[in-house]
Amino acid sequence: MIIAPKPSAIKVDVIPASQDQEPVLANLLELYVYDFSEFLDVKLGADGRCGYKNLSLYWKDPNRHPFIVMADDHLAGFVFVARGSAISGSADVWDMAEFFITRSFRRSGVGTRAAHHIWRTLPGKWEVRIIGLNKSAKEFWARSIGDFLSQEINPVSVEKEGKPWFVFSFET
Repeated sequence: MIIAPKPSAIKVDVIPASQDQEPVLANLLELYVYDFSEFLDVKLGADGRCGYKNLSLYWKDPNRHPFIVMADDHLAGFVFVARGSAISGSADVWDMAEFFITRSFRRSGVGTRAAHHIWRTLPGKWEVRIIGLNKSAKEFWARSIGDFLSQEINPVSVEKEGKPWFVFSFET
């Protein structure tokens, strides 16, 4: 059974990120990586930051697409989409490379609406990967994808770099 989030009166905008917004995304990535430290062994650099080595590629590689998520005109998160499967290597798959909504906007429908916007903007075959320990993300994606497709969807379990992952594969 799919339970959709409560309808939200929050205005959600998903905007392609310009290169001059790279520092904003770098800051948001620190929050994102910090959240992931619950599941992965994350080490801080000497500057006290985790960093994200591929960030600049999102403006250099035509197969990468950065987006900023705004909620009621406030910064609420980001979405990084890449062309090509990180699991199978298939070139014709859209990969939800990174997806982050700040805690203050979680469980408000902002994440689901942002994901739906991305799938409408970039139709085709999709993969969404979730690290196996992140149960709340698995539930979020099952609900969001199921709501978008109007049908229940279950992920496939895979192992990547010695860690368990779940992968949702679908077409928009």
